Amino acid sequence: MFDWTGAFGTLGMASIAVTLFVMGTLSQRLGRVTKAPLYYIGFYVAAALVGLGVIARIIHLNDDVTAGAELHERALWILLYNGGPVAGITTGLFFAWRYWSWLLAERS
Repeated sequence: MFDWTGAFGTLGMASIAVTLFVMGTLSQRLGRVTKAPLYYIGFYVAAALVGLGVIARIIHLNDDVTAGAELHERALWILLYNGGPVAGITTGLFFAWRYWSWLLAERS
């Protein structure tokens, strides 16, 4: 039977990767105008890390419960399933704070 919960979870994670990619593109365009450092590359790295998690989840989307239990015993798949997205979101948060914090510092 098809796992709809896993499919929607994968779709949500893919949307986070797309959002990080769009943030990288916007930051690249802003950085070109303001001559800022190349922090936007961090967003692309973050999107790639989350994308690795998406690919790992797509590969194992149709596995049954016993295969899922075996999957959680292997360190590589744990890193791809959970570690990549966690590292990507944390990296994206760091670069978003570093690159866009000037918006919060502006006062009228």
